[in-house]
Amino acid sequence: MRQNRDFFRVLQRFLYKPEKAAYLFLLPAFVVFAIFVIMPLLSGLGISFLNMDIFLNKIRFVGIENFKELLRDERFWNSMKNTFYFAGMQVPLQVGLALFVAAFVSKNTFFRKSLRSIFFIPVVCSMTSMGILWSLLLDPVLGIYPYFLKLIGFSRVAFLKDPVLAMPTIVLMTTWKNFGFSMTILVAGLQGVPEVYYEAAAIDGANRWKQFRHITLPLLIPTLSFCIVTNTIGSLQVFDQVFVMTQGGPLYRTETAVMYIYYRGFQIPPFNLGYTSAIAIILFIIIATISLLVYNFFLKRETTY
Repeated sequence: MRQNRDFFRVLQRFLYKPEKAAYLFLLPAFVVFAIFVIMPLLSGLGISFLNMDIFLNKIRFVGIENFKELLRDERFWNSMKNTFYFAGMQVPLQVGLALFVAAFVSKNTFFRKSLRSIFFIPVVCSMTSMGILWSLLLDPVLGIYPYFLKLIGFSRVAFLKDPVLAMPTIVLMTTWKNFGFSMTILVAGLQGVPEVYYEAAAIDGANRWKQFRHITLPLLIPTLSFCIVTNTIGSLQVFDQVFVMTQGGPLYRTETAVMYIYYRGFQIPPFNLGYTSAIAIILFIIIATISLLVYNFFLKRETTY
């Protein structure tokens, strides 16, 4: 009994120190993070130096040969080009649309609250189901949009089978699906801007555009930074909608890096996990580097203002 009392006294003293109590409450999240993020990442790094298949046969150490093979793999470079093309189009379009809509629906009226809910509905739906839905809507034979285009004089357009239109179509679908999340974050940021700033600017003669340019945007930099960084990370890992809508076609014009990892690991013999792990490690480094650069860019702008 005395040992139990001593233990609880020590625990009580520990919890009375806020910084130490914080570590205790963070421990469950850290354990989950270590098991499902850190350990797989380290395992993938180790496997990237091996030659092994999904059945764990013929395991042998090959050093950096898998990374050397990447330099000669034209399909890998094509997938990276498609990935950057998708991210370069999707991130500015999604964040720009979200900012435009957020500026309109930020006021707490019933109508604008209703619009927020409507715009957020696609976010809670799975990307797979939305990909299937849009594949049906855009089908050149059964789709309603090609049918409407035909009624106004256009030929039936095969959006997802045209090498030029396939990726922009996926970008537009992804923007429609996800912009509600960024919109919600930006609405919270807009509502955090004190109204007195706008009143003072109006007294000084500043119009709406000048208020937006010199008050709203500078104060939204932390929120915009969060939206752009998270959207960039998600765009560079795009897989679901491409897999459902085009399977990487036509002519590999929509095959992204994550899709190529899937194909090399589970679809194309000899299912070399070592090579796919090397691709995943390179993609991780690229995503981490770009995310840090974008974050530091906005951090400097935030400290400037």
